[in-house]
Amino acid sequence: MKAIHIKNDAGLLTLALRLVVGWTYFSALWRRTILADKLDPEQAGYIGEKFNHFLPNALGIKPIIQYLVEHPDVLWINMVIFTVIEGIVGLFIMFGLFTRLMSIGVFGLAMGILLGSGWIGTTCLDEWQIGVLGIATGFVLFLTGSGKYSLDNYLMKNNFSLTKTKGFAWLGSGVLPIRERVFPKVVLLGSLLILGMTLMTNQVFHGGLWGTLHNKSVKPKLEITETMMSHEAISFDVFRTEGVDVYGAWIIGIEVFDAQQQSVLSYTQTDLATMGDDWISNYYVAKVKPGAHSLVVPLGAKARLSLSDPVLRDLPTGNYTLRITDISGASWEQEVSKL
Repeated sequence: MKAIHIKNDAGLLTLALRLVVGWTYFSALWRRTILADKLDPEQAGYIGEKFNHFLPNALGIKPIIQYLVEHPDVLWINMVIFTVIEGIVGLFIMFGLFTRLMSIGVFGLAMGILLGSGWIGTTCLDEWQIGVLGIATGFVLFLTGSGKYSLDNYLMKNNFSLTKTKGFAWLGSGVLPIRERVFPKVVLLGSLLILGMTLMTNQVFHGGLWGTLHNKSVKPKLEITETMMSHEAISFDVFRTEGVDVYGAWIIGIEVFDAQQQSVLSYTQTDLATMGDDWISNYYVAKVKPGAHSLVVPLGAKARLSLSDPVLRDLPTGNYTLRITDISGASWEQEVSKL
């Protein structure tokens, strides 16, 4: 029986990657605009608040995230632009149009996910896996372009003038204009760099190579800073830096203890659930606010709490301990001095 030889098309072999990865990015636009309005800052699930969750442990891009969440108008514009870019990149990748240019978009978007939220994931290091796999996919699609089932191929097959330009091979598909003896080195170097990025972020975010394996998305953690106590009020900054991103820490107690560890001031969960807005000054778009049964502190939220109480007038000067307690039983303490 005579064997049939079919010439392999590298771009064709990545069709499944194109369709799946393309949909993951295009679906961001679909979810936020068609299925729900996640670009409205007044609606629950606003994407800007999700972006705020990245802040506490982002790698390298934390100053950018902090600037955006401190400036809601600028954040909203960037969330719209980001969503549109995701939609365009995803759609073009699925259809195989300007595949190599869009693969750079896939690479960049995945890098943003990795550096911003690679530490988030309660079960399987979710965001880290999405980020590193997206980076690897973007690199592969740049090397292969798209094959038979793509608009790039349609344009080349029908000899559109655009495909005759020098830039099309770099932006669309076809044979990359890299010398044959150099090409394997490009593949090897790029692959090793991506592996290095994978291993480095795995270690930084999760301790995945050595030391203690950790997951910052499992238990809530609060940082208490800038504590002050006067005859009128006690004030402090509270910042939630770890824990599950889909719901807040539920604070059911705020107490102040003297040097003998005797409680001198106490706010119960009922007090905190009815806390007035004038007690809370939020820094970012993710807001600390009273809930039905407690004070809710979302991941990435930071606020200054100012608690006024007549009891403070009678307290002598000295050192005290501020304790904040979560419904899980976890608590955090910080020293505060009354001068």
